[in-house]
Amino acid sequence: MLKFKQHNIPDLEFQSAIKKPIPIRCIQINESFEVETLEGIMRGKRGDWLMIGVNGEMYPCDKGIFEKTYDLTDGTE
Repeated sequence: MLKFKQHNIPDLEFQSAIKKPIPIRCIQINESFEVETLEGIMRGKRGDWLMIGVNGEMYPCDKGIFEKTYDLTDGTE
């Protein structure tokens, strides 16, 4: 079994990929919250986002990660 450690990128021939622009539903929550996810109970902090994925799954997204990886749309996409 291969094992990979954080911050130790293996010497492999990686390809490049771009995440598909799939619209999802989200709302910023202004208090601490918990959500039951496919991986168990996860917690969000004040200001984090509650996301609804393409299969209806819910999960929290850290505010900083959201700001780096998502742009809000007008909902018409």
